[in-house]
Amino acid sequence: MKKKFKYIIIICSVAVIGFIVYSFLFGKLFPYSPVILGFSENELEHTVFYVQDGAEFNGFIRIDSLIPKVEKFHEMKFLKKPRIFIFKDADSFYRRSMTKARFCALYNGDIIISPWAIEEDMRGEISLEIYLTHELSHSILHQNSGFIRAFRYPAWLLEGIAMYSADQMGTSFYPSKEETYNYIRKGNFMPPEYFKTGKEDGIDLNVQYRITFMYSEFGCIVDHLIEKYGMKKFLEYMKELTKNSGHDMIFKRIYGIEFAEFIRDFSSTVNL
Repeated sequence: MKKKFKYIIIICSVAVIGFIVYSFLFGKLFPYSPVILGFSENELEHTVFYVQDGAEFNGFIRIDSLIPKVEKFHEMKFLKKPRIFIFKDADSFYRRSMTKARFCALYNGDIIISPWAIEEDMRGEISLEIYLTHELSHSILHQNSGFIRAFRYPAWLLEGIAMYSADQMGTSFYPSKEETYNYIRKGNFMPPEYFKTGKEDGIDLNVQYRITFMYSEFGCIVDHLIEKYGMKKFLEYMKELTKNSGHDMIFKRIYGIEFAEFIRDFSSTVNL
């Protein structure tokens, strides 16, 4: 009986190890794998691209040139060259990605790009430069935060910083600042602290695209913070959150008011 139990433990352990290895090499954990199979490596001055065999991509220089701009805005340096993954087709992307979004910046600072995002850029429907500037904003903050603090960084603020730094409001599917203000005046507003929590679904938004409205709203909040209190103070706030948790406490220490009070001020400004 003991011998049989021992064999069961061994078989289960081998199965678990096999699943983990498969996940890193070919599954959802692939972007975190130290071993990259089936991709060609293309190292540039600021970035490292991994292009899946069979995929075509000629935008290396376009993306690599964005790094100095991202570092200048954030007043931070990338701690390592971000790895950027290009896939040959949707099936390959879905097998190795935890998202169906066009782009995703991972908590280790790496970025995955969907095949359809590249196609949309080629058709002029989106701008790869704008979207990658957005994702590189996440990447530089994630790298400077470390994995655990990156996970805890306020989700709404990550998106607001990315929208503002990429000047993304008013492009492709994202409402402009004026359009976002008009939506808010009509009663549409996502409390920032609800974003990506169980409370988010309880907020009704009568807007054309829910997610792009929320991103533009958060961009507007960042814009208002910078306009009212200045970039120096905003950068202090942004950087402090890469080192410490406790958003509301940090916000009050830096800005001298409660975050809830600032949001009320933002709402009053929008509704003037």
